[in-house]
Amino acid sequence: MTKLPTLRALAALATAAALAVLSPAQAHASAIGSTPVATFDYQVGGVTMKVPTGCMFTHIIRGEGKKITYQNAGVDCGFVGALHSGFCNWRIDFTYADTENKTYRTSRGKTHTECKINPLRDNAPQTLPRYGKACASIHVNGVRRAGQCHHITK
Repeated sequence: MTKLPTLRALAALATAAALAVLSPAQAHASAIGSTPVATFDYQVGGVTMKVPTGCMFTHIIRGEGKKITYQNAGVDCGFVGALHSGFCNWRIDFTYADTENKTYRTSRGKTHTECKINPLRDNAPQTLPRYGKACASIHVNGVRRAGQCHHITK
């Protein structure tokens, strides 16, 4: 005859399972932030290009402490913004500043001459020399159009 588990044993198993689920995982920092890209016009080869409302510039960063394991930034457009011809002559830069807001490193992106509706750039993993902030910005025809930052703290 098999024994049925007692109520006390079932309660102990349930408690152990709940604690396993609720136990803190290894601490990792990640952040995602978006900012709207304001409507603007610019010239490409004598043609006026218009970026309408509906585009967001998003910056994603993952890591722990001063170590960045993943970082990218790009633009997503919806509604009317998804119907425009894209961003021409664009680049995405990543900058890093200390706690006194002094920029100490810039990773300047390549300028892309083709027009793209959803420009995107990944940046290499790295360890920062100090705490402060990591920022990304998009430039179109050499003009900064949007930026987004995350604080890097202990």
